[in-house]
Amino acid sequence: MIEPIRKRPDPPVALHTHALDNLRFIRETMERAGSFTAVPGWGGVAMGATALAAAGLASHAGSRQAWLACWLIEGAVALAAGIVAMARKARAAGLPVWNAPARKFLFSFLPPVIAGAVLTLVLWQTGASGTSEAWSAIPGVWLMLYGAGVIAGGAFSVPVVPVMGACFLATGVLATLSAFLPVSFLQILSADFWLGFGFGALHIVFGAVIARRYGG
Repeated sequence: MIEPIRKRPDPPVALHTHALDNLRFIRETMERAGSFTAVPGWGGVAMGATALAAAGLASHAGSRQAWLACWLIEGAVALAAGIVAMARKARAAGLPVWNAPARKFLFSFLPPVIAGAVLTLVLWQTGASGTSEAWSAIPGVWLMLYGAGVIAGGAFSVPVVPVMGACFLATGVLATLSAFLPVSFLQILSADFWLGFGFGALHIVFGAVIARRYGG
C-alpha cells in the first residue's frame, strides 16, 4: 500500500528567536517615542563663545560685506562645533546619532533655518540695491527663525530646549523693534549686540543648563 507523501511540518521557532524579535520591537518602539537627548551642553557653550567673538570682530568690520562674512563664518564654525558635540555626547551615552528622535528634531529644525537663509539672500540683495532698511532686518530674521527652529525641534527633545528657542524668538523680536520702531531704549543697541546676546549669551547659559541637567 502506497502512503501519501505528507509535507513535513516546519520546525518550531526557537524561544530565543522570539525573545530577540520582541526586544527589537521594544527597542524600536522606545526609539520612536523617545526624546532627542544628544542636544549638546558644552557644545552649546562653545557655540556661544564663538558668537561672542564674532560680535566683537563684526562690530569693527570695515564694510557690510565684511560684517556678513564674519557672521557667516561664525555660523559655519558653530554648526561644526554643535555636530561634533552631539556626536560625542551620543557616543558617550551609547546611542546612535541618527536615530528616530534625532531625525524628527532635524526635520523640524531645518525648515525655518532654510527660510532664514533665503530671506538673508533677499534682504542682502535688496540692501545692495539701495534699500538700507533691509540690512537692519537681517539680525532679527536670523534670531527669530533660529528660535522657531529650536522650538519646533525641541518638541522632540528635553523640555529646556523649547524654552531656549522661545528666548531666541523673543530676542529676535526685540532686535527687529530696535531696528524699525522708535523705541528709544532699544535703538541704542546695535545689531552685533543682539546677535552676541542671542547666539552668544543664550547659547552659553542654556548650554550650561543642559550640560548640568542632561550631561555634556
